[in-house]
This record gives sequence, C-alpha cells and structure tokens, in this order.
Amino acid sequence: MKNLIFIMLVKNTRKVTKEMIAETSKRMRKMSKEGIKVIDIYWTLGRYDGVFIFEAPNEKAAMKAGIESAETAKTETLVAIPREEAIKLLD
Repeated sequence: MKNLIFIMLVKNTRKVTKEMIAETSKRMRKMSKEGIKVIDIYWTLGRYDGVFIFEAPNEKAAMKAGIESAETAKTETLVAIPREEAIKLLD
C-alpha cells in the first residue's frame, strides 16, 4: 500500500533553542525508523512557526508523530492528496 502524505502545521510552545532542535532531530530519526519519511520542513512567518511535510504508512503513525511533538509544539495535521488523484475522484 502507498504511503499517505501529511502536512503538519506547527506552532512552537517554547523558545527555540539548539537543545530543542537537537531533540527534534532525535525525534525525527525515531520517526524514520517507524516508517515516516520526511519530505520537507519549512520555518514560516505568520500564524504557524513551521510546516512539516511527510509520508506515513497510515493515519495512526501520523497521529503518533503529532502526539510526540506535543512536548515542544501545538500541531494541526492535514491529509494531502496529490492533485492528479483528487481529479480522478470527480469521475
């Protein structure tokens, strides 16, 4: 089965430090071992502090990633469907 694509919107709940970045990097390595593939990460201006785009085998794996991020951030996770696949749903 093909992995699902998720977009996680991130709002930091504490000041970003080098230690926090190291902690996040460690968490991302753990997620990789659990089948989550990071597509890209962006720091942003505005309502959210970052956007994390990733593939996961299922919704439970994506939810676990969000729960584990709760130590440092509030998250909102969206399921993304490629445009071509969404267009096929119109038929």
